Amino acid sequence: MYKATISPKAQYTLVDVASVAEFILSVQRQDGEIPWSKGGKTDPWDHVESAMGLTIGGYHKEARKAYVWSSRSQMADGSWWSYYMDGSPEKGAYKDSNMTAYIAVGVLHYYLATGDNEFLRLMWTTVCKAIDYVIELQGTEGEVFWAKRADDSIDKVALLTGSSSIYMSLNCALRIASLLGEEKPHWEAARMKLGRAIRHKPHLFDQSKSRYSMDWYYPVLCGALTEKEALKRIERSWNDFAIAGWGVLCVSDKPWVTVAETAELVISLAAIGEFEAAEIVFEWILDKKYEDEAFWTGVTIPEREIYTKEKTTWTAAAVLIAADLLFGLTSASTLFSHSFWKPYPIVLGQVKRISY
Repeated sequence: MYKATISPKAQYTLVDVASVAEFILSVQRQDGEIPWSKGGKTDPWDHVESAMGLTIGGYHKEARKAYVWSSRSQMADGSWWSYYMDGSPEKGAYKDSNMTAYIAVGVLHYYLATGDNEFLRLMWTTVCKAIDYVIELQGTEGEVFWAKRADDSIDKVALLTGSSSIYMSLNCALRIASLLGEEKPHWEAARMKLGRAIRHKPHLFDQSKSRYSMDWYYPVLCGALTEKEALKRIERSWNDFAIAGWGVLCVSDKPWVTVAETAELVISLAAIGEFEAAEIVFEWILDKKYEDEAFWTGVTIPEREIYTKEKTTWTAAAVLIAADLLFGLTSASTLFSHSFWKPYPIVLGQVKRISY
């Protein structure tokens, strides 16, 4: 059996990196597919996130296998169905733009961790088809519509979280193109339009989702908001979502925190150089796990009841990505750092610091 090589730095993360990665591996199927949980469904975004977790854990062979599954299951138009069960799309599945775009993030992440040029070339056609599909769903003002239905009609709702993630995916796709010596000016034009929409045109996005914490931090996590504006956004809604000692609320008006959202806030904070705050938030989730080191999906406040017994691979992966960014476990650890995408250091300026 393939044995992972764990970074020596892993001992300092306060997370058992090997065990968390092995949990993801235990859920992965023989063909490379990584469902949410054992016996559960698969969606293409969380599948890629889980593959990134395997990469961080040193399971490069298995992570590569996951990406090959993505390539083989991609449809002719470049998309994937939103949910699969036992290899087939679930009833009511649709073609989600964000879920489709995220393959670019995973592919670049794997390349940064391994330096595998052959893999980058292998996945290039898959990335191209995915990104071209997503750009076809971009509105005239830069927003990206969230999905096509099974009948190929477009649901013309734009989601801030999804569009922010797509912005990150476009960044990664363009970096892959650059590494391969390819020119994609229409990708760059789409990225610039989308960035302007996220920063300056909030009316384009579904406002009913603003109660979800992901709408709060995703524009920062994905680099659409940077420097002073990023820090201001984090600070502005900190008290609405961040519960000291517990984690990040999934939605502002419901009494439960989720480990994945908390880990993603850690990523967002570290991405803008707020490492002290990021490490404190990271500590909030360290006790929220099972004996086998798999993390709880979420917990209620103040009862401390695990609100779903499902052990989710994407939760484990989010924790590993946060640990990697904090502690530099792999050479892909800087992928979400805003400085990775800039030719100059980020200067936060005279902005009030976060209270936590």
